[in-house]
Amino acid sequence: MNRRLTLRPRPRPLWLACLVTLAGCTAGTDDAPLSGYAEADLVYLASSSAGTLQTLAVQRGDSVKRGQTLYALDAESEALGRDAALARSERARAQADNLRKGKRPLELKVLDEQLAQAQAALTASTATLARNRQLVSQGFLAALRLDEFVAQRDRDAARLKELQAQRSLATQASRSDEVEAAAAESRGTQADLALARWREGQKLRTAPTDAAVFDVMFRLGEWVPAGAPVVALLPPGALKLRFFVPEPQLGRVAVGTEVAVSCSGCPTGMTARVRHVSPQAEFTPPVIYSAGSRSKMVFMVEAVPASGGATLKPGQPVDVRLPGATNVATPK
Repeated sequence: MNRRLTLRPRPRPLWLACLVTLAGCTAGTDDAPLSGYAEADLVYLASSSAGTLQTLAVQRGDSVKRGQTLYALDAESEALGRDAALARSERARAQADNLRKGKRPLELKVLDEQLAQAQAALTASTATLARNRQLVSQGFLAALRLDEFVAQRDRDAARLKELQAQRSLATQASRSDEVEAAAAESRGTQADLALARWREGQKLRTAPTDAAVFDVMFRLGEWVPAGAPVVALLPPGALKLRFFVPEPQLGRVAVGTEVAVSCSGCPTGMTARVRHVSPQAEFTPPVIYSAGSRSKMVFMVEAVPASGGATLKPGQPVDVRLPGATNVATPK
């Protein structure tokens, strides 16, 4: 009687079963997305000087256009400084213009009358000298008296030349050095005026671009310190994504890489393009580096939404998948 031999399968070793189980667990985590969140590069608008918040034209959530007034601080002191600078500028400019001109018509007329008087005096003293010379030659007058008449004639002649020089100088401008000094002072006061107007303008802030009002940090009547932002704007395209890539996958991410993005309530097919990869690890293990601990290192990556990013909000968590390969979950 022949017996049929039945071959029974040999039981698998325990290590092989564990290996298969581990492989199944690994395959289940290969597709785990990378963690990240949305962040915005806000535009903070502040004044260079302190003041009381006098006007607030926007509130959180408003949409503003470029050039639209956002807020204004009390600028009374800056306005007074601007008026004082304007007065100094006008005074310096008037002085510079005055030095470039000659005498006024009435002043020239005064010099002309003085010239006429000097000419008449010289004519009289010249005639007196001529008569007395004749008397001296005839012996009716002592020769010593003649010196007095000569001195009087010379004095009147010198006075006439002096007035003629003054009349000629009155039609000309001041010395070139004085004119240049006055012009330089005028330019300096104009710069002071421009600075005063700039300081006054800093108290009134307008939107530098079309944007949404993300936040308002002060209320009407509050004291705003110098440099403290009053309004934060969220311009279009200011939203970015930040996610963290484990060290083993760092070679798969480069500037320009397109990644898939998903989040709660977001449309499908949303993508982003990498624009920055951190050159150093964001988190490192508290032990000496080794092949095992190296996988715990993650690197921060920034990406700009390429499509569907309009629905994202700052602070919203997102899931990111790298292209062309499965992802390894961030070690815990």
